Amino acid sequence: MKLLRPASDADGAQLELPLAEAVHAPQPAAPLVPQTEHPQLPQQAPAWPVPQPNARLLRIGERPLHYTLKRSARRTIGFTIDDRGLSITAPRWVTLADIEAAILEKQRWIFNKLGEWRHREARRILPTVQWRDGAALPFLGQPLTLALESPIGALLFDADRRVLHLALPAHADEQQIKDRVQGWLQQQARRLLAERLEIYAARLGVRHTGFALTSAATRWGSCTADGKIRLNWRLMHFPLSMIDYVAAHELAHLKEMNHGPRFWETVESIFPEFRDARAQLRAHPPELLPTF
Repeated sequence: MKLLRPASDADGAQLELPLAEAVHAPQPAAPLVPQTEHPQLPQQAPAWPVPQPNARLLRIGERPLHYTLKRSARRTIGFTIDDRGLSITAPRWVTLADIEAAILEKQRWIFNKLGEWRHREARRILPTVQWRDGAALPFLGQPLTLALESPIGALLFDADRRVLHLALPAHADEQQIKDRVQGWLQQQARRLLAERLEIYAARLGVRHTGFALTSAATRWGSCTADGKIRLNWRLMHFPLSMIDYVAAHELAHLKEMNHGPRFWETVESIFPEFRDARAQLRAHPPELLPTF
């Protein structure tokens, strides 16, 4: 069962609108959402994403909105927002006027999601890690500096100065450095993630039947019906609060194998601040993490 998916999942953000709502939706002459509620989408900003060749244009107030339309045998109007922008799938018999009325009704969600993707694209230009002596990468939410040589001739983590001494020669190549850092991060993950699972399992009064690390590119954690939990070792880049949220999330599935209200109540019972941590996790797509 898939449980947590990073915000950058290729599927993008999705929303379905029942036809009973879509067909009878009003068509206001003015925007439903004031322009000031969307500072991340200024009216004069360059178009993003680049409109697809077959895109339609709908103006909502002074805001142009491009979208692609696909017809299918489905019974609802589906909205998807990803790196291509807004895509809509609608039943063949629904009129274009009804589809655009549905867009107007859901414009708050649409513009918010487009803003999130615009922000994510802007952050992609951040410099990548240069795998060399003196390079820095995030570890438990704070920068960690890499040093090739070690004062004791073996890999050493100086927690006070936040320096990881790799015990490598000065001429070590990038792959050697990456391999050494990845091995150390995974070693730390096996210890720390297991500890956090034990803490929150005790709070919830449950026991998992197994724990393993994963390198999955599309999820931060998973839990099977027989109690086996897998956590992504890349969580070690994040602050402890985000790690604890994922641990609590997966353990809560031992009681509720769903994402309904009772599931979130279970998460909150052992990790009350889960909403803030969840929002932080969604704001850290994997493409912003160091590439290994």
